[in-house]
Amino acid sequence: MPTPGGPYSGIWKLSNLSKYIQDNSWPDATAARGIFSAGLTPSNSDIMDFVSIPSAGNATDFGNLDVGLMGCGSVSSNTRGVVGGGGNAANNGVNTLQYVTIMTTGNTQDFGDLNSSARVNGPSGASNSTRGLFAGGEGPSPSYPVTNVIDYITIASTSNAIDFGDIVASGYVMGGTASSTRGVFGGKKPGNVNTIQYVTIGSTGNTSDFGDLTNGRGRIGSGIQSSGTRGLFSGGENPDATNIIDYITIGSTGNAIDFGDLSGVTSSVCGTTSDTITALTSALSTSTNTIDSVTIASTGNASDFGDLTVGRIYVSGMSNGHGGLS
Repeated sequence: MPTPGGPYSGIWKLSNLSKYIQDNSWPDATAARGIFSAGLTPSNSDIMDFVSIPSAGNATDFGNLDVGLMGCGSVSSNTRGVVGGGGNAANNGVNTLQYVTIMTTGNTQDFGDLNSSARVNGPSGASNSTRGLFAGGEGPSPSYPVTNVIDYITIASTSNAIDFGDIVASGYVMGGTASSTRGVFGGKKPGNVNTIQYVTIGSTGNTSDFGDLTNGRGRIGSGIQSSGTRGLFSGGENPDATNIIDYITIGSTGNAIDFGDLSGVTSSVCGTTSDTITALTSALSTSTNTIDSVTIASTGNASDFGDLTVGRIYVSGMSNGHGGLS
């Protein structure tokens, strides 16, 4: 058993204890944790997996969402992660917000509702330690209206989201990244545009132009990959799947620069997350459960990190160690 108060102390699910004891694989309760939520398997999934970001290895079951969803947005603080929107089994959008305490395990609890209409696909998240933003998204069938709305929440307080402002043009499945002061959104559908836009998280208002991606695309990885200084945008489609990783310096403005390549092309939204050193990209297609890893401060191609418990696309990623919290 782990030493009380030591790096492996924590709250563990009984179903995982036997494995931890047998192979001494206790998760480090002091290390940043990444969570991968929801997805398409091809049915909508309520699965939540977690990994310890500093230590390569396979994901472990965390708990479940309230229903099977795909295409959610996620935001997170040092303690809490919030999943917003997404599409349900009937391909209708939901406006629900649900949360977990990241360093425990278990099912989500109700947080509140998005301020704007239900979003079946792709509200993009950016957050710091206090506030989380959900930007853009695609509404439910049959018309699938696309929105330019940005909502915000105070992550520590359960409540409904509040209007923040608007993105430059309506869009969905953008990539999102953040520093402690700035939220940045890259690309979007429809149109597979290369626009990067930003907001100051602690204020309210519309986005401003940041620069351009190296390649216009939508369905970029969902979840913050950031060191606090540098932000990454991984994967996407234009119109075919790509393996592109771009990076920006978040505190300035300017065009993105090529970082390297993922291990495979992304056929749709992949789950992305990070601590301030390592960025992870999961589930490059429905046929794989791969998690890729890069070191944010360098450049180069991704290497293997481990596997999700179940391969799926339209995954949403979050962590308690990303650069928006530094």
